[in-house]
Amino acid sequence: MTQASAAKQKRIIELRTLLQEASHAYYGLDNPVMEDAVYDQLYRELQTLEDKHPSLVTPDSPTQRVGEVPATQFTSVRHNIPLYSLENAFNVEELKAWDQRWRKVAAEDAPPDVDYVCELKIDGSALALTYENGLLVRGATRGNGIEGEDITQNVRTIRSIPLRLQLEHPPERLEVRGEAFLPLDVFEQINRDRQAAGEALFANPRNAAAGTLRQLDPKVVAERRLDFFAYTVHFPTGMPEGEPLTSQWGCLNFLQSAGFRVNPHRQLCSSLDDVQRFFGDWDGDRHDLPYLTDGAVVKLNRLDLQDELGFTHKFPRWAIALKYPAEESPTIVEAISLNVGRTGAITPLAELRPVQLAGTTVSRATLHNREFIADLDVRVGDTVVVRKAGEIIPEVMRVLTELRPEGTNPFQMPDICPACRQPAVQPAGEAVTRCINTSCPAILKGAIVHWASRGAMDINGLGEKWVDQFLNRGLVETVADLYELTEEKLLCVDRMGKKSSQNLLAALEESKQQPWSRVLFGLGIRHVGNVNAQVLSKAFPSVEQLASALPDQIEQIYGIGPEIAQSVHQWFQLPANQQLIERLRQAGIQLEGAAPVESGETNRAIANKSFVLTGTLPTLTRGEAKAKIEAAGGKVTGSVSSKTDYVVVGEDAGSKLDKAVNLGIAQLSEAELLNLLA
Repeated sequence: MTQASAAKQKRIIELRTLLQEASHAYYGLDNPVMEDAVYDQLYRELQTLEDKHPSLVTPDSPTQRVGEVPATQFTSVRHNIPLYSLENAFNVEELKAWDQRWRKVAAEDAPPDVDYVCELKIDGSALALTYENGLLVRGATRGNGIEGEDITQNVRTIRSIPLRLQLEHPPERLEVRGEAFLPLDVFEQINRDRQAAGEALFANPRNAAAGTLRQLDPKVVAERRLDFFAYTVHFPTGMPEGEPLTSQWGCLNFLQSAGFRVNPHRQLCSSLDDVQRFFGDWDGDRHDLPYLTDGAVVKLNRLDLQDELGFTHKFPRWAIALKYPAEESPTIVEAISLNVGRTGAITPLAELRPVQLAGTTVSRATLHNREFIADLDVRVGDTVVVRKAGEIIPEVMRVLTELRPEGTNPFQMPDICPACRQPAVQPAGEAVTRCINTSCPAILKGAIVHWASRGAMDINGLGEKWVDQFLNRGLVETVADLYELTEEKLLCVDRMGKKSSQNLLAALEESKQQPWSRVLFGLGIRHVGNVNAQVLSKAFPSVEQLASALPDQIEQIYGIGPEIAQSVHQWFQLPANQQLIERLRQAGIQLEGAAPVESGETNRAIANKSFVLTGTLPTLTRGEAKAKIEAAGGKVTGSVSSKTDYVVVGEDAGSKLDKAVNLGIAQLSEAELLNLLA
């Protein structure tokens, strides 16, 4: 390298550092350190130097935020760590009920006094960011929580997301989760521009943010000036150098030091009373914020307690979203219809006179079940108040009986299924009315549509209109029948041409390569969502193993409760389902996956041993220790019993240690555990 080239390279590095520091101060700290004109001048100088010396361009350069080539499509990517949604609480009583639930799960280890972290909940779109050695390498949408879309080009345009972390010694890998959103003034300007151009307006900032993130041209994304708040961080390869993070509050401070914006309106609370005060204080003031918020996210501060509590099949047990009262609006019930789902549940729906609610037009609201309708006494012709509170389908809150017209009649839930005219029953212990006819066309339709859905077998082109025709013509009765369709059969279907039939047959053939976890989700077993299917398929890597497992064996899997275990066991006991599995096997569907631990990787000191973790370990989080044990072939459970082989003891160990001593169970320090793992 010549002296002149070395000087230019040095200047390029200097310019990047200055611009990165200025961008972090402006977007991350809300504390500008450089005039806009100076920033623009330095940016142009850097751009000129890089244009002349393209070999010196690096991915973290400020000039590389906006890609030159638009994407043709987004590819699906698997999240390294699932993105769970949050359970909602709509009042203080529900918040207290959540607090009692997690304490019950923690049982004897539940500390009497805990800290909570409160942050205002941003009404935006969740993102998962991956950094390797301090550089942003991937940005993805939440998707279904297991898989999202790779939108890295678009994520790079968000200036509050650092391309390079502001850390002297960044960890090898870092996973950051947060919320992308549109500030209100930007949203309003976008809609003004769209109106002037004769384009449809965005209904609300959340929809606008989600739509923006899925723009194929990153230049359009950059023009819309999305913002981002980070709210959690994971360290798949170990904590960064220095003091290990042990709290959610510490994670937020770490994210801020790494160059991210975190919500400035957050508070560390020492009691639920403090949480309620934080929530109440922002009820009025939130309307003065430059972005939309619909509540507060409440999390347990201690990370070891988060690890211990884990997740249900839908939500983390250690966090909840406390929502402000939803927007409400009156409208008229014009009819009450009935929908039969794939589980046979018959759900009444109020067909409403269209009304604007929370930025969208609402014309339908759920009436839940027989008891709900009876309690509210909802009738056709009634004026009702509807709300939209975190639900896809709005719900009826109350009936304005003083406006009820004469001659209305109470609504009666049917005793027969509206789809098949067979008996409908209300099972003991359930509020829902169900069709019990396994041949009901509505149940069959729901099962087949679910099987073909993107999160399951992803059969491109198999939509509801084709499923309706297949059922009407008797071409399919179960999902296994799909794989016996031929071009000759398909050409008999209305509007199904040769090309369409060939495409569908090709998609069905391609679906045979979907992994066992997706097949399990596609079977539609009650309570088995895509996250639980992932967990179960890993623990039982073949359909035979899962089908022969007893409920208590299934329940031992971390995150699987007794209701799920019983549902799975019962499903596999039915002869019709056993026949279905055999037909799917003959069709070539993947009914087994990789074993959880390869034989060559099994650690004999760990394999098939049962471990319990208690207390705070010196360097490992409980999640990290659990992952290491499971990778070596062991299993980690939440409670000590006579079947426990080892209890790993950290600082401030709870009653689990006392129980281990009483039962004479071997105890390990972190160092002793690591020696076993070596």
